[in-house]
Formats: sequence, structure tokens, C-alpha cells
Amino acid sequence: MLLNIEANSAKVQEDLEAEFQSLFSLLEELKEGMLMKIKQDRASRTYELQNQLAACTRALESSEELLETANQTLQATDSEDFPQAAKQLKDGVTMAPAFRLSLKAKVSDNMSHLMVDFAQERRMLQALKFLPVPSAPVINLAESLVADNCVTLVWRMPDEDSKIDHYVLEYRRTNFEGPPRLKEDQPWMVVEGIRQTEYTLTGLKFDMKYMNFRVKACNKAVAGEFSEPVTLETPAFMFRLDASTSHQNLRVDDLSVEWDAMGGKVQDIKAREKDGKGRTASPVNSPARGTPSPKRIPSGRGGRDRFTAESYTVLGDTLIDGGEHYWEVHYEPDSKAFGVGVAYRSLGRFEQLGKTAASWCLHINNWLQVSFTAKHANKAKVLDAPVPDCLGVHCDFHQGLLSFYNARTKQLLHTFKAKFTQPLLPAFTVWCGSFQVTTGLQVPSSVRCLQKRGSATSSSNTSLT
Repeated sequence: MLLNIEANSAKVQEDLEAEFQSLFSLLEELKEGMLMKIKQDRASRTYELQNQLAACTRALESSEELLETANQTLQATDSEDFPQAAKQLKDGVTMAPAFRLSLKAKVSDNMSHLMVDFAQERRMLQALKFLPVPSAPVINLAESLVADNCVTLVWRMPDEDSKIDHYVLEYRRTNFEGPPRLKEDQPWMVVEGIRQTEYTLTGLKFDMKYMNFRVKACNKAVAGEFSEPVTLETPAFMFRLDASTSHQNLRVDDLSVEWDAMGGKVQDIKAREKDGKGRTASPVNSPARGTPSPKRIPSGRGGRDRFTAESYTVLGDTLIDGGEHYWEVHYEPDSKAFGVGVAYRSLGRFEQLGKTAASWCLHINNWLQVSFTAKHANKAKVLDAPVPDCLGVHCDFHQGLLSFYNARTKQLLHTFKAKFTQPLLPAFTVWCGSFQVTTGLQVPSSVRCLQKRGSATSSSNTSLT
């Protein structure tokens, strides 16, 4: 600590000398500028007066010639020539420069407008002190807002402090309500250089239930203490894809799915190598009838077998049994077929999305004949809208509304109206293609507004033909 005291005191001393040197340089520069202004003003006035003096000298020289003419006229003896000489003298005086010349100076000798008074600045310099440590800000929860996967945080200083240069905001995700805990699995994320007393974090993914926030103020020398941390709820629909429900030709990686034509054969070979060491698999040794791994997350379909045959489907792992939920999916435009929607967990392993009363979906077909349809109970409605590459799904369980949007423009594409009698699961299907799901999203404000107003383009499932 003794070494640190020596080092730190030497540093602040160097900083102090640098600040004073900067102040001296500024004052010297200011002084030079003011002196230059005085010199320029003096030169300008001197030039004007010298020009005026030169004009007066020329006028005096002209007047001497007139006086000489007048003397000659007075000495003349011929009285008849006198009136003519007097007239010439009068005309000469009238036209002489001295007759029109003003002896009033064109400039003033008063220089008081260039005087200075540093009394106020002197008092300010005398009041200079070491920079104080800024107080801890106070976060205003009443004015802070969580919406559209953005968080706007507002704070204030307990006392006015004109020396504050910027603020530092830190935030982290958590699943624990109430005051932040000292230790969390998630690290603090830092936003520096904030000049105002509010800041908006945009484009967040709410994959946990809450977020902790804290702010500190900084002047040019030192940072203050952090504010009392606060916790804001970040409600959003978070789920993962349940790989145990997926068709064998679908390769599931977290929230991504890719069609794999060899998927089923590869899994059969691996199963034979594991269970029979290469012998042909019999119905008894079939992977579908084998005992599930104890590490596998229980399927939302109640432990039933994965989808098979032409039902290239995978389900989400989180049930929807109330409230409003929103998620988005981006599919590969070259996919030959793709569908997104919801289904009851009782959807059969051979059943395709939209072809039974247990599922609702939007389906895009790029194979042979291009089509964009809304499907339910084996009925389809052709949608008259451009096919977007990213779809948004909004499910209002209690209102019985399932709406699909262009995720980029929030254009409403179709709305199913139904009475959901069982919990729902997000459902997806793809053939010869791939897709990526985005979860942890809040229901966008624009979607809520459209849902409240209703839309002329929405239709009930009974209108599907």
C-alpha cells in the first residue's frame, strides 16, 4: 500500500500539473488573441487619422495659393479690373479643398471597448477544488419501460453535479426475482459513455425471466458508486425444439433444423451397431421400441414415438395453456416445403401439420407448384400475399386466436379463430430445406394493436376450403 500511495500520488500530481499547464496555455493563447485585437484596432485608427491629416496638409497648401492671389488683387491700381479679380477669388475659395474639409476626426481615441474584467473568472479560479466523487444515481422504476424486447432505463442524480462527464450502465440476466444476488451465472454486460440520464437497450433476447440493472456516474477523474441495483421482469415466450419428437430425417440443433435425407438410415446403422453389433435390426431391436435414455428430456407429447413417414415434423418443448405468446421462424427460401403453426400434443406420429383438427399452420410449397396456404383440418385457404422469408407467430390462447405475420414488416397474413380445448405446442415441418427459430421475444406493440383492432384479412377456420 505504501508503494501504491507513492505511485498514485505521483500520478495525480502529474495530472494536476498537466491541467494547470493546459490552463496556462489557454490563458496565454487568450492573451495573445486580445493583444492582437488591440494592435489591429490601433493600426486601423492610426491609418484613418493619417489619411485625414494628409488631406488637411493638401488643403492648406491650396489655401496659400489663394492668399497669394488675394494679395495681388488688393495691390492692383486699376479699379476696373477689381470686380473681375474679386469674382475669380470667390470662385477659387469656393472650389478649394479647405472650403469642403471637416476638421472633425473620423475615429475616436476611446479604447474602453477593449478593456477586460476578469473578476468573475478570478473568483472561479479561486474556488477551484479537487473533483469530488460523484454520488450514486437513483434509478426511476416508474419511468423505466420494458417493451418490444427493449428496455428503457431512467435515472437521476440525488444532487445536481455539473462535473459529471458520463454514466456507465451494467445489466445481466437472471431467473431470480427481487434484489440482485451477489453471485450469478450470467456476467454483467457494460454500456459506457452514456451522456444522458436514460438509455434504451434494443434487440434483446429475453431468455430469462428478469434482468438486473445498475448505473454509476463518472467525472473526468473518478467514477462514483453504483446505484442500488434494480430488477425488471422481462416476460417473453421461451422454448426449445424437442428433438425427441422430430422425424428421423430432421437434424435438430438447439433452435435450428435441417433436412437430412440420410438421417433415418444413419440412425438405424448406429442403432444396429450399438444394439446388435451390425446384425440386421428386428422389430424387437428397433430404435423406436428401445428404452429411452434416462438423460433425454421428457417429450411434450407424453413420451410417444417421434414423427415418422411423411410427417417431417418437430414440436417445441413448452406448452401454451394461457396468455399471449410470440415467436419467429426464418426458413431457407429454397426449401421444397415448410410449415409453421401449433398443434395439440396428441397429434399423431403419422399426421401432418394442418391435415387434422389437432393442428393449425401456414404452409409454403415450392415443389412442382408454388403455393402459400393456411391449413387446418385438411382444409386449405390460398393466401394472396407475398411469401416472406421470416414469419412471426402470435398465439392468444384464451381468445382463441392464432395469427401469422411478416416478421419484418408486421403485415398480418392470416388469423385462425378457434376454441382451443387442449394445451398447444409450437410445431414446425420442413422437407428438403432448413429453418431457424427465434424465441425469447415479447409480443410486438404493433401486433397487439392489430390484434385489438382486428383485421379485414383475418378469417376463421370454418372458411378454409
